[in-house]
Amino acid sequence: MLTTILIIVVSAVFSQNFILVKFLGICPFLGVSKRIQSSFSMGIAVTLVMLLATLVTYPLYTYVMVPLGIEYLEIIFFIFIIAALVQMLEKLIQKFLPALFRTMGIYLPLITTNCAILGVAELVLANDLSSVAAGVAEGTAMNFGFAMLYALCAGMGFTLAMVLMGGVRERVEYTPCAKCMKGFPITMMAASFMAMAFYVFTLI
Repeated sequence: MLTTILIIVVSAVFSQNFILVKFLGICPFLGVSKRIQSSFSMGIAVTLVMLLATLVTYPLYTYVMVPLGIEYLEIIFFIFIIAALVQMLEKLIQKFLPALFRTMGIYLPLITTNCAILGVAELVLANDLSSVAAGVAEGTAMNFGFAMLYALCAGMGFTLAMVLMGGVRERVEYTPCAKCMKGFPITMMAASFMAMAFYVFTLI
């Protein structure tokens, strides 16, 4: 059990990182990562939505949709659920953290269409845990506890990638470089090197 938990954590955060390995959720990764603070805040917001989405969608799919034979509607249901969660989160941030709300701008409501969140909601429905965490023995069942753990760790991996990119972009902003490389080009180069670094974890 402890080994399985450790594998899920390492897999979701590093070897199967949603941004740098699976390349999901790139929009906020490139749009909100200009500062470490805004990157961290977006990462926490996405993590929270991932947890809440899994908390709602997993039992809904398992105990309602499957018995009724309507599991083919899962994506439609999940998108509506994620959209509702994001709307609630947006209103709370706007009310209690207006400065953060202004910093995130349009990227906060875009969490609704963040494919990383929908990806987590979809992946945890697999009956075999080995499909989401490399190294887990085939046939290991994906229960609700493992699903929530995976959602949490996937969010942690998302936040880690966001914060790392925020730190790199803050540093690059004050580093002399060729004019043709300033802005988006050097950001993409930094993202490429980060993806190469995280790819090493897939070889372990």
